[in-house]
Amino acid sequence: MPKLKTRKAAARRFKVTGSGKIMRRKAFKSHLLQHKSSTRKGRLSKMALVHETNEENVRLMLPYL
Repeated sequence: MPKLKTRKAAARRFKVTGSGKIMRRKAFKSHLLQHKSSTRKGRLSKMALVHETNEENVRLMLPYL
């Protein structure tokens, strides 16, 4: 079998934890931040788990991670 290629865009966006779960960044933290509260921006800074319905698609994009 030939080697599988990794989707490089996905490799930059997702990280795999030690237990094998896939982490992602939260949306709405890139611009227009002046009217968002500090609490909200703090929550958006944290990493989140990829939902189980999307996890299989992400794993196919990252065959060796």
